[in-house]
Amino acid sequence: MQNDTQLLNDTLVSKSLSAADYVPTLDAMLARTLERIDLKKRQGLRTPDELWIVDHNDVYTLGQAGKEEHILQRTDTPIIKTDRGGQVTWHGHGQLVLYWLFDLDSLKWSVRNLVSHAEQAIEDVINDCLRSSPSSSDNISAHARRDAPGVYLYADTAATDDSTSTDDNSLDNKIMLGKMASLGFKIKHGFSYHGIAINLNCDLSSFNAINPCGYAGMQMLRLSDFVAMQTDSEQTEPEAQTEQQMSDLFSYETVTQKLIDNIAKRHAGLIELRAIAPK
Repeated sequence: MQNDTQLLNDTLVSKSLSAADYVPTLDAMLARTLERIDLKKRQGLRTPDELWIVDHNDVYTLGQAGKEEHILQRTDTPIIKTDRGGQVTWHGHGQLVLYWLFDLDSLKWSVRNLVSHAEQAIEDVINDCLRSSPSSSDNISAHARRDAPGVYLYADTAATDDSTSTDDNSLDNKIMLGKMASLGFKIKHGFSYHGIAINLNCDLSSFNAINPCGYAGMQMLRLSDFVAMQTDSEQTEPEAQTEQQMSDLFSYETVTQKLIDNIAKRHAGLIELRAIAPK
């Protein structure tokens, strides 16, 4: 498991973990959170917040109140009980996982703020990719839902006219295609950990063995089915593509960097929350 740490701003660092097994990653995340809590309580120290960018080895995780009935089929992939919110989900290669180890009190964020910043950061990046890709459809966009945490793709079902809502947050005249990103946080003494998972170019078949996030029949989506993304071979053999072809493709790394940049700006107060869409 490789570890690379970078300073994003005065109070935020990023930490990248590749080929990471779930249990030791969770143990390290909890230990760091408890250490930060102790330093703040005993010495009044504000330690830098941390954003962990993780490439997990295949695993199913079941939330603290998760029901095993949502595991439909037992496979060779480990099933780990964890302490985050939510039901069962899958993590693995080709999925981007970011853990938010944030001091919410110092940021003056409520838990609702945390969830909304996470969802809106994902919305920003996915919609930017959809708008920028020549292969994407103009009528597809990413939105959060008040009734079910996460970010989903929607397709417009009607052309804009005088009766159509102009509110970007409105889901009127849209049909949900499926879910692309999941959220699950844990808050301890005002500190958050766990975070978000976005399907970029992973194998979605692993979700067939579960009810994703506890929703039977939930269609899981990945970004690479909606925008042009580099395959592993194209990243290792760029000479196989023309310069124009390569410039039109997103990579796992470029999407990851977009999201890191967006989150860092939110953490620094440079991106404010948008109004939350009604249920």
